[in-house]
Amino acid sequence: MKKILIVEGNLAEENKNFSEAGIQTHTESLKDSLKYLGEKLILDVVNPSSDQNIQIFNEKLHTYDGLIWGGSSLNIYKDTPEIRKQIEFMKNCQKKVKNILAICWGMQVAVTAAGGQVKKAATSHVGIAKEIILNEKGLAHPLYKGKEKKFNSPAFNYDEVVKIPKNGICLASNKVNKVQSLYLKIGNAEVWGLQYHPEITYEKMISLINFRRNRLIETRKVFNNEKDLEKHISYIEKEISITNRKKKMLELKNWIEKLNQKSPSI
Repeated sequence: MKKILIVEGNLAEENKNFSEAGIQTHTESLKDSLKYLGEKLILDVVNPSSDQNIQIFNEKLHTYDGLIWGGSSLNIYKDTPEIRKQIEFMKNCQKKVKNILAICWGMQVAVTAAGGQVKKAATSHVGIAKEIILNEKGLAHPLYKGKEKKFNSPAFNYDEVVKIPKNGICLASNKVNKVQSLYLKIGNAEVWGLQYHPEITYEKMISLINFRRNRLIETRKVFNNEKDLEKHISYIEKEISITNRKKKMLELKNWIEKLNQKSPSI
């Protein structure tokens, strides 16, 4: 049975806000998805921004078969103590963990820790990323085994990777983000990075949109008004009706399968 470390990217305060609104934390969503896929794993969870026992995890990172680093509402270019703690922990992970699946915020932390760059995007994904297209490298990579060349996926991000670190390659793009996924070899780690969220349901994305409704209209100005926002939710609801949940999560399944391989993948 494989042993996985899940890294919670959100601050404890944000997770409390989620729970009070009846929304799963990203770690809870990930656990549900792994259970849905039928994966039998030993799972530990750590929050580098707030856990007092972080040094204990630093010392036993080498004991994990893999690490999954999930999403967050943070922005990597804001220089806060909590973000610095996450970057430093990622650097240690890249030295000691062979297999890292870095999702959305996780990919941004991995890229930053490895010397790449993340900036605020010109436009954003709110609940869904449309028409993600695999390039030739992506089509050949085990991350996308069985995946269609063009697909939609749950996503929620305002930032994007603008500089891939050395030894990294882009695997997929869309009109919003040039880097929708990447492969990165850094230290002892192979990082499979995703800007989108195969592990989160569209239903949760709709809950997040409603949770952030005022911010999306008044602060972020993603939508002009309530009518625009509701139209967007209706679009995502239609996507739910045509989405096969297991196919949506192929990236997660393929990464778990990689852990069972005796020889390293490309």
